[in-house]
Amino acid sequence: MRYVQLRAFHYVATLGGFSRAAQALHVTQPAISDQVRKLESEYDMRLFERHRKQVIVTEHGLALLDITNRLFEVEQLAYEFLTQSRSQRTGTLKIVADSAHHMTRVLAAFRQEFPDVFVSVKSGNSNQVLDLLHRYEADIGVLGDVPDDNQLDVVPLESTPLIAFASTASAVSSRKTVSLKELATWPLVMREHGSRTRAKLEEKASQSGFTLNVSIEAEGREAVRQIVVDGGGIGVVSEAEFVDGPELTKIVIRDKELSMQEAIVCLRERRENRLIRRFIVLAREHSA
Repeated sequence: MRYVQLRAFHYVATLGGFSRAAQALHVTQPAISDQVRKLESEYDMRLFERHRKQVIVTEHGLALLDITNRLFEVEQLAYEFLTQSRSQRTGTLKIVADSAHHMTRVLAAFRQEFPDVFVSVKSGNSNQVLDLLHRYEADIGVLGDVPDDNQLDVVPLESTPLIAFASTASAVSSRKTVSLKELATWPLVMREHGSRTRAKLEEKASQSGFTLNVSIEAEGREAVRQIVVDGGGIGVVSEAEFVDGPELTKIVIRDKELSMQEAIVCLRERRENRLIRRFIVLAREHSA
């Protein structure tokens, strides 16, 4: 096994193709293909399924990718240490958030300190956030609840109650409050499974002996909001994430236990990365 073989495999797996890997490494495609072929041959292990122009990582390939992610992360840390005088303020930080609302102040402070760092912010439900962190496809995660995961470094943020919201044209728009029991009978528009808001509501309803009437399931918070605006049903969201407007009305849920403890997280094994470490430090300062 040679370093160049692992590097070729890693770039093909992460970039999704031999041509892209060759371009990123500034070598020819046949050279990349040859290194991967030698790695597969030496250990009698198929790492990719090749279907015409499509390259699919096999189960063995995914297991090896978990290892090479760590290998090249450590290599990057070594590079940053050795070149810190030149690259102290540059780089890339990848954030994936269940809701970006909860980290905007931290992000603003980070940008002031690192104006030349490129920051990528993507959205996803809490399960997707955790998955991307563990696959090294995100550096920082923002969750709607504090995770029970000892592999994560966690910064708890504020706790905010869940509220219901409805179109101002709906029959319940005049309501100021609602009990959980009654809310369970309303036609609900909920996010996909994996959303901590939905999980929290379903768990509390189950404990109380209710079954939620989920009439529409939509992927993403914006999709839920638009469906509710158009009269498709009733939404539920953390109060901090509720976007007020003339087309929507907020309805308080009369249950003090229905709240979300937001959190900013990173993998413990990656917290020595200078950008991740600094973002987490700033998050702790703001939460304090």
